[in-house]
Amino acid sequence: MRESMQKTTPATKFKRGQFVLYRDPEKFWTGQPGHTFVCRIDQTYMDGTYGLAPLTSGNPIFNANPEYMRLLPSVDAMRDIDTAPLNTDGAADDMTAAAIAWLTQQHAIANTPPGLPAPRG
Repeated sequence: MRESMQKTTPATKFKRGQFVLYRDPEKFWTGQPGHTFVCRIDQTYMDGTYGLAPLTSGNPIFNANPEYMRLLPSVDAMRDIDTAPLNTDGAADDMTAAAIAWLTQQHAIANTPPGLPAPRG
């Protein structure tokens, strides 16, 4: 079988600071629990692997294979804010705390009058 036919996902170049879902291949293939978790990319290495920082407690991961990583798009994380039914009485009940905090911050910014420009001398 050709090597190009074996690839099931396109090669992705991740950037430092992005959030990814990482599956520890050794834990996964041996049936151990806790094999998949969210990480932030801390390092990119010349050999195409990555250094990851798990968001939950855990040790840093060095030389993570990108084939076991998937980008977590911000659009998915922010979907509850983007789709919140703001015109109903119980809208806040359906939103996460992060969504409410973000909307509160936006409300404060939107209701702040713009400052006057600095006088020119």
